[in-house]
Amino acid sequence: MKNSRFAIAIHILALTSVQPREQLTSEYIASSVNTNPVVIRRISSMLKKAGMLTSQAGIPGVGITKDPTEISLLDIYKAVQGKDEGTFAMHENPNPKCPVGSNIQFTLEKKFNAAQQAMENELANETLMAVIHDLFD
Repeated sequence: MKNSRFAIAIHILALTSVQPREQLTSEYIASSVNTNPVVIRRISSMLKKAGMLTSQAGIPGVGITKDPTEISLLDIYKAVQGKDEGTFAMHENPNPKCPVGSNIQFTLEKKFNAAQQAMENELANETLMAVIHDLFD
């Protein structure tokens, strides 16, 4: 199953960077993402917890808390990624009597960790502003 939280989070933050706050209700954002407003509220909550979005009772919409040049894609990724949830999942209980099954998890863990680190390094070098720039270029 593919997880789209990261892409939706970038979408939310890009939209909050270019639209007036009063328009940015969960319903409006959901119509842009083409998803349910509950999904938007859940992901927006994660972004608020990470200090990237803000909202106030009685004031419609959400606002971005930082300049898009100061928000890396890695910041966004970490905000919406589960604590123990990596990009790659290991299959459970391989057969320890099999020559492949007995070593596959250890071997793949090294490869997956290296790939995860490479991806995170790349995301650290990209900003939300670069995404916004590419949207309108």
